[in-house]
Amino acid sequence: MKQIGVFDSGVGGLTVVRALKRRVPHESILFLGDTARLPYGTKSGATVTRYTQRNVDFLAQQGVKAIVIACNTASALALDRISPPVPLWGVVEPGAERAATLAKRSVGVLGTESTVLSQAYQRAILRRRPELEVVAQACPLFVPLVEEGWLDDPVTRQVAQRYVRPLVEHGVDTVVLGCTHYPLLKPVLRELFGDDVELVDSAEVAAEAVADSLPAVPDVEDEPRASDRFVVTDATERFERLAHRILEGNWGTLEHIDL
Repeated sequence: MKQIGVFDSGVGGLTVVRALKRRVPHESILFLGDTARLPYGTKSGATVTRYTQRNVDFLAQQGVKAIVIACNTASALALDRISPPVPLWGVVEPGAERAATLAKRSVGVLGTESTVLSQAYQRAILRRRPELEVVAQACPLFVPLVEEGWLDDPVTRQVAQRYVRPLVEHGVDTVVLGCTHYPLLKPVLRELFGDDVELVDSAEVAAEAVADSLPAVPDVEDEPRASDRFVVTDATERFERLAHRILEGNWGTLEHIDL
């Protein structure tokens, strides 16, 4: 059985892997973390597109049947600029679709600097519901805090309070977690926003979109399920520690590759 390829700049994409393993447990996954080049969120569109094409090419060469760009920055800046040889999904459109469905009046978007500046979420949400207000907040410190493993640290809470405050003051009723690292901060964000605000987990909704579309992807059903593979461009103890936490130890060994 061919695998589903998933790539991200770092550990955040494993939240998509976790969601996929819940929704399509019979599928095998090949995850690529481009950890040598992270973060993508502070880089130019041309650079992100170049990195994304290399990642897609690598996954295609491994024979995957479909690819998920589990990186909001790459989805926002590169998805329309690359030529994938297999079906390809990003995380922006599913997140925007869910936010537009849930929102009453105003949507907040938390994302990296590049994702916010691209206005990809803003355009995608307003294309569906032009009457909505969309307020975006760049959160450049969230990714390094998550990569450091400081999910419950007082420093993370203080940083989150500063990022969340403008959206709370604006009165948003729905918030898109516009980076696949951010679901790991959901307990802190839930506390700061309160129970009345809907949180849209971009990893979960992307996995749902893929699961709904997979029957249309050709496969050979009688082939045995391959083992999941996890490869990175720079292997670190920190990545392994967070991967173990996100996937609850169900991920095997880590391979290092040079792209």
